[in-house]
Amino acid sequence: METDTITAISTPIGEGAIAIVRLSGPEAISITAKIFKGKNLTEVDSHTIHYGKIIEPQTKEIAEEVMVSVMRAPKTFTREDVVEINCHGGMVAVNRVLEIILSKGARLAEPGEFTKRAFLHGRIDLSQAEAVMDLIRAKTDKAMSVALKQMDGRLSGLIQRLRQDLLETVAHVEVNIDYPEYDDVEEMSHDMMRGKTKEVHAEIEQLLDVAKQGKILREGLATAIIGRPNVGKSSLMNTLVQENKAIVTEIPGTTRDIIEEYVNVRGVPLRLVDTAGIRETEDIVERIGVERSRKVLKESDLILFVLNYNDELTDEDVKLFEAVGGLEYIVIINKTDLDQKLNMDRVKELAGNRPIVTTSLIEEEGVDELEKAIADTFFAGEIDSGDMTYVSNIRHIQLLKQAKQALEDAMEGIELGMPMDIVQIDVTRTWEFLGEIIGDTASDSLIDQLFSQFCLGK
Repeated sequence: METDTITAISTPIGEGAIAIVRLSGPEAISITAKIFKGKNLTEVDSHTIHYGKIIEPQTKEIAEEVMVSVMRAPKTFTREDVVEINCHGGMVAVNRVLEIILSKGARLAEPGEFTKRAFLHGRIDLSQAEAVMDLIRAKTDKAMSVALKQMDGRLSGLIQRLRQDLLETVAHVEVNIDYPEYDDVEEMSHDMMRGKTKEVHAEIEQLLDVAKQGKILREGLATAIIGRPNVGKSSLMNTLVQENKAIVTEIPGTTRDIIEEYVNVRGVPLRLVDTAGIRETEDIVERIGVERSRKVLKESDLILFVLNYNDELTDEDVKLFEAVGGLEYIVIINKTDLDQKLNMDRVKELAGNRPIVTTSLIEEEGVDELEKAIADTFFAGEIDSGDMTYVSNIRHIQLLKQAKQALEDAMEGIELGMPMDIVQIDVTRTWEFLGEIIGDTASDSLIDQLFSQFCLGK
């Protein structure tokens, strides 16, 4: 385990009112005390903040005016001594403070190293550590709520309980095998093993059932806006984003590239992509945009397919219906403030059971109905971020699937009447897969890889 002292800037790069330089390690307080003019930081109480100045070591000149927070182990995030130096937010000021700290023996932290130390010292488990990044990256209040509950240990507690149930079952089998002469030990029968594996299997299935919703809350829905040129795709994006991100003109083919933006639709984060109109074109620049649009279409979770109420249905529209066949899409009939030329019966026939929403984006009509249709498509209109335990991390989902399969192998062995010590192998595999979620059975290389994705200074 690391014993040196690390430091990093913990606030975003750029100008601001305040920036924070954080230190963690056995010499965090003593290093800061050497460059701080004010109270003797080695003697102050824990969890106190002090006004003073950072002094240039060589010239003894004042480098910065600061507030310094001192927090002593073990009641800190990393369970080490932690110091946070609050500086003025300019890049020159905060970088100068960091340079002075480094000159006194601290080491620049690696990405995620503060959180990694919290994990290594038992302050949090691996799933809680990953929730820290989920919280930072949350795009909606519901995604933030799910991350906070995971940080608080809701998922960890459930996984630990399931592992304990499996451990007791395996231990019971071991006792039966190693000490068959003990009459007071209840024999682990196939019926008992079947009941326990079914209980754990049902709970894992329940987690996986809501995993799709959790993943959407964490990562957002990749959402493509498609349609012929000049049907109102850019207007739709601007309405949802509530900013003029896309160019809106009456000239077909104005959008020649992909414009991407995150939006919050009733708690559902959409990674919204406004694509170039998909059509045959001789313009080489526009053609590149069209090809990119086709690629985006294949990678999308949801497609918003826009038609013009004031235009007749064309062969291009029909081809677009064919292109999105089998995908999740919502048909949006735009420009209903104009005269109807679109054959709605034909549109309903082509759309099948897909939702159809009518809008007049210029009049801001139909937007609420569209947002409801999006929420209904993926969450039946409701997102329960209260009592529900969501699994949102793709690594966790994959491990749960492997645990579920191992349990099903065990259940199959029970039905075939295989010996308990053979069935126990698959139950133990399940226990190990679940342990990898919270870090109990995770390899060092996996842990290093996960924390390398964190922000510097977190």
